[in-house]
Amino acid sequence: EVGKVLSLASPVRVAEALNDGQPLDSFQLALLYTKLPDQVKSVLIDPYVSIDHDEARVLLRIRDTQPDLRRNNFLNRVNDELKTELHFTSGEVQVAGLLVLYNNMLQSLFDSQIATLGVVMIGIAVMFLVLFRSITLAIIGILPNLLGAVFVLGFMGWTEIPLDMMTITIAAITIGIAVDNGIHYIYRFREEVTRSGDYNQALYASHKSIGRAIAYTTLTIVVGFSILVLSKFIPTILFGLLTATAMCVALLSALTLLPKLILWWHPFPEH
Repeated sequence: EVGKVLSLASPVRVAEALNDGQPLDSFQLALLYTKLPDQVKSVLIDPYVSIDHDEARVLLRIRDTQPDLRRNNFLNRVNDELKTELHFTSGEVQVAGLLVLYNNMLQSLFDSQIATLGVVMIGIAVMFLVLFRSITLAIIGILPNLLGAVFVLGFMGWTEIPLDMMTITIAAITIGIAVDNGIHYIYRFREEVTRSGDYNQALYASHKSIGRAIAYTTLTIVVGFSILVLSKFIPTILFGLLTATAMCVALLSALTLLPKLILWWHPFPEH
């Protein structure tokens, strides 16, 4: 995972190259340090060592585009080997930088993913209970929306697409957008059952009316997210493709699984 490494040894190697490849002893290094202009010190020495604080810095350039990069595992290995191989204590060394901040953000997102989906599903269930005053309809409305999120997360795992700050939000976004399909369809189905008194006739009437409207709305959303494919930033491209795919699955489940569940459970009274 590590590409180039920069430290105090880097300018020392440059000095040795200028010295015909001969290593510099402690006296030569001390003399060189005292004779260097402050402007040169600020470029060659200050980024890697602090004489006043007796501290040194080693910079590692990470190959962040490496497909199998696992940032958290890499940082854990670095911290472990600093203690086991170089015998540093916790107070003597600190791993820092943008990679650490980015990894901490990703880990917090991973930890909150299940909690976020749980809160979203509970919120949707409460909304269905308020709208339709039926636990059965709340369950029927939740299951098709959950299918789109589960499908896209499973597809990401199967294709080994990593979760990052873009792709980790797809599941919650999909559920939040796709829930409209369930609300419109269930409401229309209830109206058709009340009018005709027959579930099969209500199914055909719902598909011809609100089903067509749902399809057009979802198609518009899919086209809108698909525009992100034109980006040159790979996480943005994946976000657009996966969200569009999840919306298509959510539409399919709203027009197949949702009416099947309604026909199975018969939540509305027949007249």
